[in-house]
Amino acid sequence: MRVLDIDLDFFLADCYPLAPVGQRPLLKGHEPWTKEAVETFLEKQCGLSKKQPLPGKIFPTHDEALRFWKDRMEKGSLSVPFWVTHIDAHSDLGIGKPGPGFVLNTVLAQTPCKRDDLLHWYEMKQLDEANYLLFALAFRWISRLDNVRNPNSRPDIPKEILLPDRTDAIRLTSFSARLLESRNGPEPVVPFAVYDDYRSFQAETAFDYMTVAISPRYAPKEADELLSVFKQYMKE
Repeated sequence: MRVLDIDLDFFLADCYPLAPVGQRPLLKGHEPWTKEAVETFLEKQCGLSKKQPLPGKIFPTHDEALRFWKDRMEKGSLSVPFWVTHIDAHSDLGIGKPGPGFVLNTVLAQTPCKRDDLLHWYEMKQLDEANYLLFALAFRWISRLDNVRNPNSRPDIPKEILLPDRTDAIRLTSFSARLLESRNGPEPVVPFAVYDDYRSFQAETAFDYMTVAISPRYAPKEADELLSVFKQYMKE
């Protein structure tokens, strides 16, 4: 199955680092795309159609995609592992604080069936909107990952999660993961494609679900006007 995972900050003139808690970035320099440009991207690059809206949801922060996916898995409508196409100005693979070390050393040390305890990781203040995809990889939910980036995205993909001397595949590993490999089995190799120029991206197959994150600390309030566009391609 295939999931289209979108962040509003992709559709800006430039990437905003992070606004203070409770604030939105200023509009100047971070103007949102026109609604027409967003429609063209969704239809041309992603193959969406207003006549066949995808089941999905819009939520404030991107990590809420984990709850949405888990709920669909528990209901049997989303099979694991699934292919994620991440349309975002950021990789959300945890390059900033707290960094990938926690996931690699602590999450991978758990048996796979116990790793996706979202509440536990939230209570430990380790899971957030900047690393939720790294957690999803550690949960072994993802079979393939695309990152379609804003033309002005800054480098933020942790090298330690990539296979040595490669940029097209992810394999999470650590000393604890290798030590427990006889119990947990080897961590999967996940094909990974990065599109620095979004125009080079073209969806190969149809999507089954669509999620959209507002990410208010990364996108000015004026970008919220684009939500009406996504709703035309989604049935919540």
